[in-house]
This record gives sequence, C-alpha cells and structure tokens, in this order.
Amino acid sequence: MRIYTRAGDSGWTGLVGKARVSKSHPRISACGDLDELNCLLGAALAAIPSRPAFAFLRRSLPRIQGMIFELGARLATPQSRGHSRHLEAIMSLESEIGRMEEELPKLKGFILPGGSAPAIALHLARAVCRRAERSAAALGAQAPAGTTAYLNRLSDWLFVAARWANHGAGRKETLWKGAADGS
Repeated sequence: MRIYTRAGDSGWTGLVGKARVSKSHPRISACGDLDELNCLLGAALAAIPSRPAFAFLRRSLPRIQGMIFELGARLATPQSRGHSRHLEAIMSLESEIGRMEEELPKLKGFILPGGSAPAIALHLARAVCRRAERSAAALGAQAPAGTTAYLNRLSDWLFVAARWANHGAGRKETLWKGAADGS
C-alpha cells in the first residue's frame, strides 16, 4: 500500500463514509489539532524517565493517546453515533488529578511553563490540547458528545501532570511575578 494517493492534492480530503470536504474545513482543523496533540503526548512519553517514580505517567499517556485517536476518528465521521467512553474517561482524569495534587505543594499563583524535559513536553501538550478544545467547541453540535468536556479536563490533567513531573524530578516551579517593569 502506498502512503500517497494524490487524492488530496487539490485541497480536499475524505471523511469516513466517503464525504469530501476542504482541508480548511473546521472539522479537519479539529482533527489536525488532535493529531498534533497526540504527537506531543508521544514526545512527552519519550521524555519521561524510566524510573519507577514516573511509572504512573508512562502508563497513563498511552491510554490518553488512544482516547485522542478515538476522538479524531469520531470527528472524522460525520454524524458519529454510538457509545462514547468520554464520561468514564473524564472521571478517570479527575481521579488522577486528585491523586497527583495530593503529592504537590498548593499553588500560590500562576506558574510559568518550564522545568524538566517531561514537564515542558506536558505543558506543550496542554497548550495544544486547549487549541483542540477550542476547535472542537467551534464545531458546536457537529462535535461528538463529550469531546470538549474531555479535552477541557485533559488540559487540566496535563497541567497537573507537568507540575507532578517537575516535583518528581526535584525541579521547582517558577511563579509568575507580573510585568518586569512594574506596569
């Protein structure tokens, strides 16, 4: 099987079910944002040390990647129907956020993204997750049920996971102190 088909050379692409839309269609943009998010989750996974202290992230990220792939498939399927696992997945993310937060110092302000390589990768994934959420929200009722809620919770999870990765790596967070010139 060839990787190229030349079918998209004119700026159109296929959805599941043979419908064709412009590559600039909001549904395709949302799928692209999810693809980028999935790539960044893979980068975060590659950056996570193999030490036992990070086993939780090494187990969680592939599961999340699978869910993001599923969301992309559902977005690429017009009038996607069927059972959605989003509610269970959201509850799982919330539970994991709670467990990670138990190990972290309380937030005392806004933090700047940074720290360890895994934390930076998770912060990048969080920023793209927010974009994917906005793209899905722009689809309104065309987005599969639960998509924006899942992405919203996932961005929270990624923020806390980045903090947790820094904590596990012994890296302190940098608090934002406002504009340097005092204005």
